[in-house]
Amino acid sequence: MTWQLAHHCRARRSPLAASASAVRDSRHIAMSAAIRARILCISVSPFRKSGRRRSMLAGLGACAVGKLAARCRGYSMVAAPADDAPEGTSDDDAHPPFMTADARPVLKNPMPLYVVGLFSMGYVDFYIFLMPLYCLSLGMSAGEIGVIVGARSALAVFLSIHIGVLMDRFGTRRVTLFFVWIGIGLAPVFPLVPWFWPLLLLQVINGGALSFAWSGSQTLIAQLAEGDAGYIGRFSFFARIGTAVAPIITGAAWDLGGAWPAYLIGAGWGMVLTIALLRAPEAEVAPREAQPEQPSLAFRLRDTLPRLSDYISCFALMAIPAVAATMAIMFLRTATSGVQFSLYIVYLDGIGLTGTSIGILFAAIETASGFGSLFAGRAMRFGDPQKTMLSGTVLSILFICATPFLGGIFALLFLAQVARGWLQGVVQPMMFSVQAKAVGRYRQGSVVGLRQTMNRLSAIIIPPIMGAIADWWGATESFVVLGVFLLLACAPIVRITRRAAGAPAVTEEAPEPT
Repeated sequence: MTWQLAHHCRARRSPLAASASAVRDSRHIAMSAAIRARILCISVSPFRKSGRRRSMLAGLGACAVGKLAARCRGYSMVAAPADDAPEGTSDDDAHPPFMTADARPVLKNPMPLYVVGLFSMGYVDFYIFLMPLYCLSLGMSAGEIGVIVGARSALAVFLSIHIGVLMDRFGTRRVTLFFVWIGIGLAPVFPLVPWFWPLLLLQVINGGALSFAWSGSQTLIAQLAEGDAGYIGRFSFFARIGTAVAPIITGAAWDLGGAWPAYLIGAGWGMVLTIALLRAPEAEVAPREAQPEQPSLAFRLRDTLPRLSDYISCFALMAIPAVAATMAIMFLRTATSGVQFSLYIVYLDGIGLTGTSIGILFAAIETASGFGSLFAGRAMRFGDPQKTMLSGTVLSILFICATPFLGGIFALLFLAQVARGWLQGVVQPMMFSVQAKAVGRYRQGSVVGLRQTMNRLSAIIIPPIMGAIADWWGATESFVVLGVFLLLACAPIVRITRRAAGAPAVTEEAPEPT
């Protein structure tokens, strides 16, 4: 006996007539974004023999499931593709697009999103590379340069969650474009400001805008791709291309003409990003409880102020086991990056490696990470994503903490970096995918904001701890100490991942846009 889900359109067809258009494969399931109740009928297929008993059972099934569907607005499970709609059927009555339960969601044209990833991440790195050069040209001290460079993260630490909530409430692309335009408008202001304090203020505002634009890009791909790791992995691959290309273009512009050409190219970079965002579709905004036919809210001035309730609700997402597990794994990844940018460089310099050799090792991990992100979609289908992410993170810890035991052999150091980069490239899109699927489509901005906040906080906390450990035990012994500590930290994460594997995802929970 084959069970199928047949779509019952608003044309008031009988359950038998509605189920006649069902496709043979019962795995075809899709969700409709329309905010209206749709009726599902569960019936026996195929209906080769008409009978009163079957008609009565089908009618009762349609009635019961119809009541359930009326309570769950915005959902429909469809058994037939839109091509099966009879001639003369209006677009409103046609079936919505379908996908298989085992397959990935299909984006008609994902290339604008990939271009957004390239230019949004490159936008951040463009200014990260350019700011120290400009400060040096003004004759600032190393301490002043450090303060200005670090100031770019000031707003992101405190406002990432607030901006993420605004994206959920008013539209991701809309909010992202606003911050991209801020970056474009401030680009030609930098060469006009040669003083420390005005430049510091400018860096705080511009750095926050660029960080929020990058957060919006991550949110948009998670929403439109429905958290699919394959699309997110390719998005990450293009983002790493932007990371590699932006400093080269910045350096060439600086060598040719100094600050003005470099910052004007930065403005042009933002314009290209604007075009890519305009070509990308807008994600669905959470429907309003009172007026579901008007899903978008009117922006009010008081919406610019952060709300304590938004922060509480975002941190409450940590109660979801999948979110808690990925955040813990992300902390471990940040810790390994902290080891690389502190102890790793100190150790390599101590064993006599040149700056070029160290640069090659850093380039190796970035390149391998970019290619590893292309395999994230396949890795999601191989087994339990939670176990895959945790095992990949454990191996990454072992690769970085085994550095003193490689004997200073460059080939072994290179292979360890490639392996660690590839693992990190695979794990990162998987983390984003698990988070996106765990919280539902209407909380993507919130979870990205939470992720950015945790990243910034860990980036502030971890390096001083690394330095203190190195001062106490020494550079070589610190690898072992940190390795043991990080591996022990994986033990409670194992329990969290087990809970996450058995916990249901929050499929569709809209925040209250008040």
